[in-house]
Amino acid sequence: MRYRVGVDIGGSFTDFAVLDQHTNQIHTLKVLSRPDQPGSEILTGLAQFQQRDNIQPSEISYFTHGTTVGINAVIQRKGVRLALFATDGFCDVLELARLKIPHIHDLFSRRPAPLISRDRVFAIRERTDRDGNVLQQVDRQSVLDAIEEARAASCQGIVVSLLHSYRNRHNEAAVKAIITEVAPELLTSCSADIWPIIREYERTITATINAYVQPMVINYLESFENALRTMGVTPPPRITKSNGGVMGVEQAKRECVQMVLSGTASGVIGASYLASACGFDNILSLDIGGTSADVAVIIKGEVAQGNGEIIGDFPIYIPSVAVTSVGQGGGSLAWIDGQGVLQMGPDSAGSLPGPVCFQRGGTQPTATDAFAACGMIGHGDLGYNAVKVDISAARTAWQPLAEALNISIEETAETGIQLAVSSMYSDTSGLLSRFGLDPREFWFLAFGGAGPMMGCFLARELNMKGVIVPPTPGVLSALGGLVADIRNDFIRTLYSDLNRQLADKLATEAETLSQRARHWLTQEHGAEMPYSLQFSADMRYRGQSFEIDVPLEQAWLAQADVNALHAAFDRQHQQMFGHCDADAPVQLINLRLVISSPTPKPALNRLPLASEPVNAMKQVQAWIDGAFHQVDVVLRNTLLAGHQFNGPVIVAQDDCTTCVPPGMTVKVDEFGNLLITALEA
Repeated sequence: MRYRVGVDIGGSFTDFAVLDQHTNQIHTLKVLSRPDQPGSEILTGLAQFQQRDNIQPSEISYFTHGTTVGINAVIQRKGVRLALFATDGFCDVLELARLKIPHIHDLFSRRPAPLISRDRVFAIRERTDRDGNVLQQVDRQSVLDAIEEARAASCQGIVVSLLHSYRNRHNEAAVKAIITEVAPELLTSCSADIWPIIREYERTITATINAYVQPMVINYLESFENALRTMGVTPPPRITKSNGGVMGVEQAKRECVQMVLSGTASGVIGASYLASACGFDNILSLDIGGTSADVAVIIKGEVAQGNGEIIGDFPIYIPSVAVTSVGQGGGSLAWIDGQGVLQMGPDSAGSLPGPVCFQRGGTQPTATDAFAACGMIGHGDLGYNAVKVDISAARTAWQPLAEALNISIEETAETGIQLAVSSMYSDTSGLLSRFGLDPREFWFLAFGGAGPMMGCFLARELNMKGVIVPPTPGVLSALGGLVADIRNDFIRTLYSDLNRQLADKLATEAETLSQRARHWLTQEHGAEMPYSLQFSADMRYRGQSFEIDVPLEQAWLAQADVNALHAAFDRQHQQMFGHCDADAPVQLINLRLVISSPTPKPALNRLPLASEPVNAMKQVQAWIDGAFHQVDVVLRNTLLAGHQFNGPVIVAQDDCTTCVPPGMTVKVDEFGNLLITALEA
């Protein structure tokens, strides 16, 4: 079998990247997503590959895919209705959260309503102490009463999160057993099974998000598996994870939260691979699809990892790529609020009905319609001929909003674009500040269906070094799934001072995690394969409230070298905060382990050098920066290495459109990337 397939299923389009292992050629394709018929887009795409490239499903040796179904549900708050079973006396865990205001400098900022409202949180009489000792067994009647109240509240699932279950999951398991016995129709997620970490809110919100998306994820994955079987694809499919690795379908069904950032992580991994192969050190990946804009940090090919990433309004405390997701994409809907102010998103038109200009039944204008109404897109078919852009339909959709605001259609549409860019600017600035990064030293690597369309407008607001648009930006997330390594994370909460008492059990705890990791690799992926282990620990000075992640050498753990651990923490603290205290006592909260196994990576093709200047296909009129401009339309497939031209310009290709405003210049490098920078004054 010769083909490796990567698929990214977004809210609007499903992207395919197929690697021919005999020729090293990558075939790409876009088809419309079908949220109403999950899996049908897979059938459509594979059938088109058969017809167009003679790629037979029986010759597929590896199939992996990422999806935004989870993150889109959280951003748009379209998950299932849940109940929370919490320890009696601790039922306000989601309501209190961390008592943080989302935007501390905004006088009107409000904390988001929890995914499970207080009237659907029910007390369970039980108690486990901080050392994991069960002080009170689960009171069965309190569970039965809670089940009845959950049913009366029309809940479809239950989250069980009890005090100190990260130390001992006995009572959570007992509650789940009762639920399974008397209410098997209610899907149940136990916090200690999802991610057994210290701190009640962090563990509870992670389990809540897992349960919030689980039914739709299970339905989606089952439809996906059926579609592959129908087409004759025999290898078990893999799902990209939030941490940038891949996992099997059964694990994905159990641990849905691990794939909440699935599609996002695929894009980041693809961007990391491309940046490394092309020699770019400092990159911010900018993945804009139909529903969200996702930004991640990549330095020297290494993706920044995070914990507590914000998804919509909520954090998830699982290992993941460090990414900021904003509810702004090509399908984000425009609307006027009660004060007569134009707003964009976070609701999205998705694939059905999609933007109005796609002519699939949409009536409410979107960000994509704004670009169409301004004349910046619509000069060629999109999505590998899957859609034809109707500019007049986009203008008609924006007209009622323009009349309400008493300005022109172009001004209204451009205001919508500016609002979307403003939201992205705010969150991207926060990501840069969090890592202490200077945007002037970073390129945006723009991809996704709307990344190249919007990337230049965001980059100039942030004063970025420039924008890189790869050769096939619309399907880079699918390529990321192809090159993603097999990877999984394991954690053990120790909560101990860094002393001789900890040293006595450190090697044992590390070996236990190693055995779990190796067992997972064998169970999930079968035959023996090369792998690497990377240990780290969440550590802090005694008295600090929160900890930092410190990479550890395996030998330090095997030899129980607490002095080496202390020194590693001091170095990390010094690097992050500019100071450390080698004499201060240190605590080790969590011991972490990442196991990874590499996958084959394709080589990049190089373009021949250009001998003739760029030849524009045509010239159109477009509204950019408050005025009409005569804009060249250039076909991407006519560009060669060394070509250079100035904006305003539109670069059209099968999978997306690149919009370059005035004051910027474009150069094509040897790999076919568009390097877009500001013109020198």
